[in-house]
Amino acid sequence: MGANSSYMDSSGASGKSPQFPRLGHQYTVSETDISVKEKRKKASKFATLRKKLIRSRRHSRSLDYGRALRDMISSWSFRDVNCLIQEYEALAALKELALAANLARPPANSFRQDLSHLFDSKLCTDVDLVYRGACFPAHRALLSARSPYFRNLLRYHPFGSQVPVKLKTVGVDVSLFAILLRYLYTDSINLEELRKDHREILRKLAEEFGLPNQLEFDLRTLLESGDYCDALLVFSCDSECSDSLSHDLPPEGVCKAKSLELPCHKCVLAARSQFFRNLLLRRARSGEELTERTLQTTSLIVLDESVIPRKYARVLLNAIYQDSVDLSLILRGSASMCSLSEAQAIVAGKGQMTLVDEAMEVYQIGQFLDFPILSQGCEDIITEHISVDNILSILNWSSEPHGSEWVHRQAIQFMREEFLQIIQSPTFYELTKEQLIDIVCSDFLQAGELDILSAVLKWGEHHLVKKIEEREPNILSHTAHSISKKGVKKRDLNDNELRDILCDIISLVRIDHVIPYNNEILNSAIKRGLISSPPLHMMGDETCQSLPVSTWIRTKCHGTFTRPRLFTPYFEESKAVLEEQMSQDQDQDSGRVRTIQMSSIPDTLYMVEDRQSYIPFSSGSSTVDIVAGTIPVPDQTTMKMMIKREKEFQESKLTIRALSLPYCDRRVVNYQIQLRIVREFGLPDSTIEILQNSHFYHSNNVRHHHHPQPPTPVRTNPLLPIKRRQSPPLSRRSRHGSPTKPIQMVSPTRSLKQPDINPCHESVLSETMPDIAMATASVSQVHLQDEFELDIGDGTSHPGTMYI
Repeated sequence: MGANSSYMDSSGASGKSPQFPRLGHQYTVSETDISVKEKRKKASKFATLRKKLIRSRRHSRSLDYGRALRDMISSWSFRDVNCLIQEYEALAALKELALAANLARPPANSFRQDLSHLFDSKLCTDVDLVYRGACFPAHRALLSARSPYFRNLLRYHPFGSQVPVKLKTVGVDVSLFAILLRYLYTDSINLEELRKDHREILRKLAEEFGLPNQLEFDLRTLLESGDYCDALLVFSCDSECSDSLSHDLPPEGVCKAKSLELPCHKCVLAARSQFFRNLLLRRARSGEELTERTLQTTSLIVLDESVIPRKYARVLLNAIYQDSVDLSLILRGSASMCSLSEAQAIVAGKGQMTLVDEAMEVYQIGQFLDFPILSQGCEDIITEHISVDNILSILNWSSEPHGSEWVHRQAIQFMREEFLQIIQSPTFYELTKEQLIDIVCSDFLQAGELDILSAVLKWGEHHLVKKIEEREPNILSHTAHSISKKGVKKRDLNDNELRDILCDIISLVRIDHVIPYNNEILNSAIKRGLISSPPLHMMGDETCQSLPVSTWIRTKCHGTFTRPRLFTPYFEESKAVLEEQMSQDQDQDSGRVRTIQMSSIPDTLYMVEDRQSYIPFSSGSSTVDIVAGTIPVPDQTTMKMMIKREKEFQESKLTIRALSLPYCDRRVVNYQIQLRIVREFGLPDSTIEILQNSHFYHSNNVRHHHHPQPPTPVRTNPLLPIKRRQSPPLSRRSRHGSPTKPIQMVSPTRSLKQPDINPCHESVLSETMPDIAMATASVSQVHLQDEFELDIGDGTSHPGTMYI
């Protein structure tokens, strides 16, 4: 999807998906895990030795986080531990889908694809090949570089002339000649277009002319030699050239002492960049290109260095000709000082731009030239060099309008994966409130809730101190009595102000999952009033001993459940505990564990849905309120391609595995799939609403359903009750069946025409739903609407229909 990228001291390709290194067995615990007695023995040598041992032990995942979870779940039953593992397995499957959605972006065309489009569009052609009465507009530079035959043939013909082509090989018709030309442009042949006799002719042509070099090699030769060039890229920051970005200037209008000229080819520029394509088309319509051909002069494309600095000139051309971003080609010793980033770096006191800073600047050049290969190659370089030291600058840059949304998603993912390492650095306190919320709200944050709570409190205290410093009078700001020099003690902080700062963040901390339960950080936060409601284990009495368990797994106390985060040490430790319980055979009923399949459907009677009441492709109003210019509506062709892509993802092994897990929500899986699709098509994330409701916009059978029953509509507000279908009056009911035919009751476990119920289908109801709702849902699936005649023992039959 991305471009191949390289940089100094590196030869790897950036087309790979970015892999974020895990912290690797380095997890830290808070100081509260150290007993108070050990803290008081500072003067003792044994205490010093013990502290050294504890410090080295803090990084052990198995002795810290795993031990805390083991102490909590060691008294759980086999069934409860198994349910917890199933929660983690469902989260692990969703994480893989979420990572795929975060890595999705529109694929950038390679030079083969762009040159194939150039051959079809006949843009910037400078020679016409005539073969058997058929005319083929072509490009002299590409044909001469690819084939010695065409190089010798075109040498004696001027630009724009018609060149007759004669081949010695017998049997080459017009269609085969067109296939040969496309092969020279793309280095590939579609075997489906060849007839049986064509393959033998191609073998004879290969013996006569030989096989050409690889297309990549020939393009590199064109770039390095400058042969057959018909354009010059001129980089100049002279005042006379400031407004000449898209105008052709005469040679005397450019300051030769301050300009850099690089030979290139108009056909290649037009094929790779929409900016150069529009520029050359505008010149062709104005007649400038005809004048240049008549005078046999080279076209000058002058670029202002305030937009595209000259030091990136060779990086740009190398990406155009080779599909690779090589930042080692930057002209380090150039006299260019027109770069905005360079000026900002000098003002900020940075002596030299880093590799990431240069990649950011080249990315903006790729966006300006509408050249995706260059932009995506820079995105890959930035992502591969994300670290704790530069994560803040990358986050700030990617969140700007000129930044990369794809890089922003990778930076947020890095913060979630390396959260324990980042909270120990000063970078963590420089995060904005929005950035911290985006990190903490994730189910895949790699940290325990105790560390998250501690980090959030420290972040809030830091920002409260900064707020106090801003309120300090200017007369004290530079004295020894200033807050910045004297500091603020923790007890002097106003808890009300701190609560206002953390009100939107601390609610994202899953307080019920803070372990160990008795710790100073949690107790202190509750005493200070920073946590509105304490965890359930502090409010429960002796009769509610199952409350701590019900907050981690889905039990009958469904209202107390909070989904745990997919913290890797917890997941691994829970699997180890389960294996130990299985080996010790503690639970005699372990072989008969029944998985309780839950659903996100609210447990209320009015939410039981009647599938027959939905009419697909109705002409009613859409559930999506689209403001003009906010959510772009794709055309019908694009929508069909998106739906086809969605079907492919639905049938993938990753999706099938996720849907087979008991606690996986189908709607969340579908959302991640649809989010990946809209990002692959280069659409904003809000377009997912149109993909979910495509039948409201393109009702001409865009979606083809494989089952005869209409699908269940996705409601935007699940709390709205559904109108139930009323039974028809007795006068409109027809007589069917026999009066003596008994009514056959259907077992609750088996039903007539029972559909395949997926473990995470929307229609699966939880066990906490009232019995009347369960009965209504079960009977609605059986469709017991057979009409019969009532026999009340009076010798006559009474027509009627029983509707349950």
